[in-house]
Amino acid sequence: MNSRNQAQLIRAATSADLSVESAISSNGVVRNTYLLLSLTLLFSALTAGASMALTLPHPGLIITLVGYFGLLFLTTKFRNSGLGIAFVFALTGFMGYTLGPILNAYLGLPNGAQTVMTAMGATAAIFVGLSGYALTTRKDFSFMGGFLMVGILTAFLAGLGAIFFQIPALSLAASAMFVLLMSGLILYETSNIIRGGETNYVMATVMLFVAIFNLFTSLMQLLGFMSSDD
Repeated sequence: MNSRNQAQLIRAATSADLSVESAISSNGVVRNTYLLLSLTLLFSALTAGASMALTLPHPGLIITLVGYFGLLFLTTKFRNSGLGIAFVFALTGFMGYTLGPILNAYLGLPNGAQTVMTAMGATAAIFVGLSGYALTTRKDFSFMGGFLMVGILTAFLAGLGAIFFQIPALSLAASAMFVLLMSGLILYETSNIIRGGETNYVMATVMLFVAIFNLFTSLMQLLGFMSSDD
């Protein structure tokens, strides 16, 4: 009986140690993710500002897609090395550069500055609110994974269709879809990090950055449409 109790105590202690290690690991990923995310957001803002100041032209759809998916592939491939961090900054810097001409276009419109600032404030509020909710409740949002993958692909194709066929209504619908999907992605990825589903802070940073970027640009398009006189 005594030996059985000792065995139970050993198993309980081992289980407790594993839980502590898992919590420490999760907290480390959360800490590193938000640190790297803050740095990449700042770097992206700087490249966007430089692009705006130099009035650089938008690279176009093809170069944008090739640059984005190419750098995303390299980031994923080298996610476990120092090169991964370098490619994260290359990716987010490139996305900041593509954002600069878009911001200049909005700022040149009536109420453009208000539209940009409102979209920025709404993006920050949504990200902080959803991240805070996922961090404090520690709810499992892994069930959203399949839905988000299909939804994002559908919205992406709808956005491309709107560009090629010049359908403004479809473009707005795609933007509305992206607002909802990126909000869901923030919940999903934050939950994934704190529950140990995502242990690589480089990839976690990329996912959250992409969600914030698309959320901001989609809100800006929707707000711009609502404030226009057309």
